[in-house]
Amino acid sequence: MAAFRYVAVDRSGHTLKGRMEADDAAAVVEWLQRQGHIPLRAEPAGGGLQDLLAMEFGRRRGLSRGEVASLIRELGIMLGAGQDLDRALRFLGETATSAKVRTVAEDLRNRIRGGATLAAALAHHPDSFPDLHIGLVRAGEAGGSLAATLTRLGGLLERQRALVTTVQSALFYPAILVVAAGSSIALLLTYVLPQFVPFFTQSGAPLPTSTRILMTAGEVISQGGPWVLLLALAMGAVARAALADPERRRWWDRRLLSVPILGGLWRETLAAHFTRTLGTLLGNGVALTAALGIAERTLGNAEARAVVSTAAAKVRTGAGLAASLADGRLFPVRMIHLLRLGEETAQLPEMALRAADIHDDLVRTRVQRMVSLLVPLITIVMGLLVAGIVASLLTAMLSLNDLVM
Repeated sequence: MAAFRYVAVDRSGHTLKGRMEADDAAAVVEWLQRQGHIPLRAEPAGGGLQDLLAMEFGRRRGLSRGEVASLIRELGIMLGAGQDLDRALRFLGETATSAKVRTVAEDLRNRIRGGATLAAALAHHPDSFPDLHIGLVRAGEAGGSLAATLTRLGGLLERQRALVTTVQSALFYPAILVVAAGSSIALLLTYVLPQFVPFFTQSGAPLPTSTRILMTAGEVISQGGPWVLLLALAMGAVARAALADPERRRWWDRRLLSVPILGGLWRETLAAHFTRTLGTLLGNGVALTAALGIAERTLGNAEARAVVSTAAAKVRTGAGLAASLADGRLFPVRMIHLLRLGEETAQLPEMALRAADIHDDLVRTRVQRMVSLLVPLITIVMGLLVAGIVASLLTAMLSLNDLVM
C-alpha cells in the first residue's frame, strides 16, 4: 500500500484535506464517495525532498481558459456521439493546434489507459483544471452522465470566457487611446518643448506662467521618469505583499466593490459568475451546500467569497439561500429575487442559470455604454491637453515677437 493525499468536499460544503494509505488512487476515491464526500483530487503523497522539488521547480503554466474550454467541449461532443474516451483523447491529441494541449491530452489518455478515471487524470493538472472541473467530472462519472456533464461544463467555460473577452475587447480601444495620449503629451514635453527653451532663455523675456509650468513638467519627466517608474514598481511589490494577508485582501476587495460605476459592474460580473457556476453544479446533481463550497472558491473577490461562505453556513442550519445571500448586501437584488423564485418553485438550478444569462447581458450592455462614453471623453481630454501645450508655446513665441518690436 502507498500513501495518498486527497482533497474533497463534504455534504456541508467544507473542503477536506487528508492523507491515507491505499492500494491506488481509485481506492481513495471510492472510500471518499462511500463517506458521502465529493472527491476533487487524489494523488500519491510525496515526502521531503520530493515535495520541495515539486514546489520549487515542478510548477508549470497550464492551459489557457480558451484551450481548456475547447478541450472539454470537444471531448463532450465526441463522447455524446458515441466515441469512447480513449479514442476521443487520441483524436484531441492528434488534432491539437498547441503543443501544450497535445501534451495534456496524451497524458490524460495514458493515465486513463492505466486505469485512472477522467477526474483523477484531470487532478494531475491543477494549473489547467481547477476543483470545479474535477468535481463536476467526478459527479458525471458517478452518475453515468459524463458526456452531458462535459457538455454543460464546456458551455459554462465558454460563457465565462465570452464574458471576460467581451470586457477585455471593449476596454482595449480606450486603453490604446490613453497610451497614445500619454505618449503624445510626454513627447511634446520632453522633445518638442526643449527645442524652444534656448530661445526663451536667451531672450531674457518673462515667460507666461503656463509655459514655465510646462518647462518644469518636461524636466521632471525627463530626469525623474526612471525613478518614478522604479518607485511605482516598488509600491506595486509592497502592495502585492500586503494583499497576501486575507484580512487586508478582503478590506481592499470590499473597497473596490464600492467604487462608483466600476464597483457596480464588478458586482454584476460576480453575480453572473456565481449563479452560472451554482446552476451548473446543481444541474449535475451536486448538493446545494457542496455546490456553494465549490462556487465560493471560483470567485475572484475575497469579500464575495466571505459572503457566500456565511450564506452557506446559514443554509446548513436550514435557512434559505436567497435570504442568506441577501444578508450580505453584496449581490444585486435581481439575482436574489430570481434565486428566491427558484427556491419557491423547486427550480433553483434553472433559475440560477437564467440569472446568469441576465447578468451576462447586463454586464455587456454596461461595458458598451461605458466605452461609448469613455472613448469620446478621452479624445476630448487629449485634444484639450495638446491644444493647451501648443497654445502655451505660441503665447511664449508671440511674447518674444512683442519684445523685439
